[in-house]
Amino acid sequence: MKVALVHDYLTQRGGAERVFELLCNYFPNADIFTSLYDPKRTIELGERLVQTTVLQSLPNATKYFRLLAPFYYPAFRALNLQDYDLIISSTSSFAKSVRKGTHAKHICFCHNVTRFLWDTKTYLNEYKEFRTFYPVLEQIFQVLRKTDVMYAQEPDLYIANSSTVAQRIQAIYGKPAITINYPIDTHQFSFSKDKENFYLATARLLSYKRLDVTIEAFNRLGWSLMILGDGPERKRLEAKAGKNITFLGHLNDLLRRLLLAKAQSVVVAALEDYGLVPIEANASGTPVIAYGAGGVLDTQIPGKTGLFFDEQTPESLAAALIKARQIHWDYAQIRDHAVKRFSEAVFFEQIEQVVHDLYTPKEKELSRSPISATIPSPLSPIPPSGRQDEDSHLYTL
Repeated sequence: MKVALVHDYLTQRGGAERVFELLCNYFPNADIFTSLYDPKRTIELGERLVQTTVLQSLPNATKYFRLLAPFYYPAFRALNLQDYDLIISSTSSFAKSVRKGTHAKHICFCHNVTRFLWDTKTYLNEYKEFRTFYPVLEQIFQVLRKTDVMYAQEPDLYIANSSTVAQRIQAIYGKPAITINYPIDTHQFSFSKDKENFYLATARLLSYKRLDVTIEAFNRLGWSLMILGDGPERKRLEAKAGKNITFLGHLNDLLRRLLLAKAQSVVVAALEDYGLVPIEANASGTPVIAYGAGGVLDTQIPGKTGLFFDEQTPESLAAALIKARQIHWDYAQIRDHAVKRFSEAVFFEQIEQVVHDLYTPKEKELSRSPISATIPSPLSPIPPSGRQDEDSHLYTL
């Protein structure tokens, strides 16, 4: 079987790229395609040939890749994948639009619906330099939303990383999706039953991560908090933080693993579509205190591997932190939960079953559905997934 692996763009290293890296390792003979490739800023692919689109030839394209949004669909459509038996796309936006041969199957690992189109408000809050151009951008986005829905019909099967994302794919694209929780390399994390007197938050310092809520809660409690990560919100957050809060910036993997293993708990205040950090914490034997919506509903067991708080407020988080101190956590059980449910071995067992099932007669049940005549509104509410705040219809990666 001839396999093609396709990713939106390889110009950064985030959760989606880590999943694509796993796919590349699992399919060592597959050909790799993407729109743009910057080997210095993305995943390690060794000597593998990465085939790109015409956009790669544009000056500074890998640096200003977000500005090329209107051109990605035609660029991916121009890729010649007619000779492949199986196409696996990894996408939060454009890669799902590739053409396939009449005999081929296309499995789409959809990390989210195209966020800047269907969550424009949150996207512009994060990338403030685009706010000035909103009136012009909205005119372009209206056209791109129709294009996005049209090309979303291309894959034969969608795989979502969480039930939250699966609901979103159905609501926006009208396509059913199988939920397979993405894995971590459980061997890369250290386990410790000897916790130290600090809490940990690890995230990009962006507004939707709601580190302002975490900081205010710890300001009130006076407990030690370490914040791992960097981003445009750092100065604003540092100005809010008390002396009990330390900003560590980026650390190497060894130090990050140590902090995950030694923390009392890892705190997640964001509404995450999925989120690998809670699983990484569990793999280290560390409980998670998380806002109870989105992906954590798939990955955490309240009272066993972590606790949820109901509202994205300092008061709600502080109450959960105090409650967590009263629980006698079984750290070994927490790690076992992560290893048994979220290992790479478990993940690829599920993928093998999906590929097998796709080539059985049952495939007709998952054939493409007709395109709806009505394009969903980018700001219309999506089906609820657990607890939600007042902006629950705005979803983020």
